[in-house]
Amino acid sequence: MTTTTRRTGRRADGLSKDRIVEAAIDILDTGGENALTFRSLAARLTTGSGAIYHHVANKDELLAAATDAIIARVVTEMAEADTPRQTIRTLALGVFDAIDAHPWAGAQLSREPWQSGMLRILEGMGAQLQALGVPEHAQFDCATALVNCVLGLAGQYAAGARLVPPDTDRAAFLATVAAEWTRLDADQYPFVHRIAAQLRDHDDREQFLAGIDLILGGIDTLNRKP
Repeated sequence: MTTTTRRTGRRADGLSKDRIVEAAIDILDTGGENALTFRSLAARLTTGSGAIYHHVANKDELLAAATDAIIARVVTEMAEADTPRQTIRTLALGVFDAIDAHPWAGAQLSREPWQSGMLRILEGMGAQLQALGVPEHAQFDCATALVNCVLGLAGQYAAGARLVPPDTDRAAFLATVAAEWTRLDADQYPFVHRIAAQLRDHDDREQFLAGIDLILGGIDTLNRKP
């Protein structure tokens, strides 16, 4: 009698979409978007490309899933602060730090604003705006202004960091740029001359939060209107 072994088609090591996404994040963090291919992913996971395609249709879907995983961590790990305003600042800074650590995620969020990672951020901002008592007719404008500020500034800082070698001394680099500003024609660039020292000494995270506070200050005026 011949014994037949039934094949289930399931890998013994339990390949899952979560494992694929985590491996993709590792590759993206190390080499950027160009380094992420299904071949490199298959090599990292010690599997075939076909097994990956069973879980993820294409690279765009994989980038979206990896970005969503990064933002989901920010939202999940974020402790709600004492006030809605502080919670907004915490969420904004969490996304800023995540994009700083994973620059490719910022590019992906800006490229496809309808994806789930963006919706998580928008939902988080919107819930706190409601808690602040922002009129319903103004919530869309306020939420999108905050999200655009977060993604715009975080993406700008992340892009700037990629333009210089990884071992660049930040203070020395900014001092060099500030010195170049002060050598410009003071009559043509009077404001640039005045802020050159602030550029040299500024902290990116503090400057980012200052921008968020400016928007929140404007939002506060909505609740004071008769």
